[in-house]
Amino acid sequence: MSDQKLYLNTDQAPSEAAALVDDFTPSLITQANHHLCPGCGEPIALRAAVEAVDELALADRTIAVFGIGCYTAFAHNLDVEVVQALHGRAPSVATGIKRMLPEGFVVTVQGDGDMVNEGLQEVLHTAARGEPVTCLLLNNGVFGETGGQMTATTTLGQRTKTSIDGRDPHQHGHPILLSDLVATLEGAAYVARGAVNNAGNVARTKRYITRAYQSQLAGAGFSLVEILTMCPTGWFVDTLDGPDYLQDTLAPVHGIGELKTPGEQASKLAG
Repeated sequence: MSDQKLYLNTDQAPSEAAALVDDFTPSLITQANHHLCPGCGEPIALRAAVEAVDELALADRTIAVFGIGCYTAFAHNLDVEVVQALHGRAPSVATGIKRMLPEGFVVTVQGDGDMVNEGLQEVLHTAARGEPVTCLLLNNGVFGETGGQMTATTTLGQRTKTSIDGRDPHQHGHPILLSDLVATLEGAAYVARGAVNNAGNVARTKRYITRAYQSQLAGAGFSLVEILTMCPTGWFVDTLDGPDYLQDTLAPVHGIGELKTPGEQASKLAG
């Protein structure tokens, strides 16, 4: 092996000026800078979502419907059509768009506060009807935009601004496992839950998103990908501790994996 140094000497100024090799920004993200908190997992999830749109050549057909949350600000950074929905109503707006424009590719982006608290009936009825749209749930277990209050997905024992001593099942009830619930509905064709707390999970989550998109393209029915995302600010943890906190607190309850695939749905309906 060569004894040539593979690192830069930082004891003195470099002999050559630094040069940008590539900014690695996906083509459908017009502005890589954002105002979300350090360590937030939502930009990672949204990057995977738009990369899948680009790789499937769907950009010219895509209409994204955004809910209300921290991620809403990211809507201005995307080079696809975006419609802003009222709090919790994105699946209903997506239903109307898809029925009016059946050749359109329709995706919703919502947080757990938006989808599971404010709009639970919207997503459940959309799934039960088998509307051929794809919903993406960014789940961090808190209302991040308003400071970190408990949501319907907050896990037992998880501290939030409204459950300082941890979520108590006797006082606050149990968390709603949305993906598990949606997977039981006949109209749901593809349901999966991923995470973005490490490289392996990011790659796995992108595969889930791609399969959900393909399910919509095939007209199989409703598709949902829940994505566990970091929120160090709302969790009251250091930025660097966010990925481990997700793995230790959210992932054991909201299990990662595919919960339902179009093949399973077709087999069930045939039987």
